[in-house]
This record gives sequence, C-alpha cells and structure tokens, in this order.
Amino acid sequence: MTFEMIATWVVVGAAAGSLAGFVMKRGGSGPTGDIPLGLVGSIVGSWAFWAVGVAPDAGPLAMAGVAFLGAAGLLVAQRRFWPTMG
Repeated sequence: MTFEMIATWVVVGAAAGSLAGFVMKRGGSGPTGDIPLGLVGSIVGSWAFWAVGVAPDAGPLAMAGVAFLGAAGLLVAQRRFWPTMG
C-alpha cells in the first residue's frame, strides 16, 4: 500500500460521509457521525477489494471509485439497520 492509496481513501471517505449526510437528511448521525463512518467504510471497502485482488494496481480514479462504494455501502447499511431519529 502506498501513501497515495491511503490518502485517496481518507479524502474520498470523508467526502462520501459529508455528501451522504447532506443528501440523506433523515436517519443520519450528522456530520460528526457520517464523516467518520464514511471514512471507515472507504478504508474497509478498499481493503476488501485489494485483499481479493480485484484491482491491486488500479489508478487513483479507480481507487476513488472503490473507496466511494465502500463508504456509501457502510452509510446505507447504517441507515438501514441502525437508524437514528433526526
């Protein structure tokens, strides 16, 4: 793993969490909950793709897409299974 990969995961995860909090008004935790959750989702999603060897040598754009999918997936799961009132 390179510094570029980790930086991409952090930036995309934070952006995905922020965007999800903005778009999905109900059921979220606000920026203080959505941004860290998006960050964790992007790291876990990217690591999972990397671990199975789907795209180990992908460029920054592909890594950003995979990180976004992981972040969005975790945020959707949080809203589906552990909704908060808001």
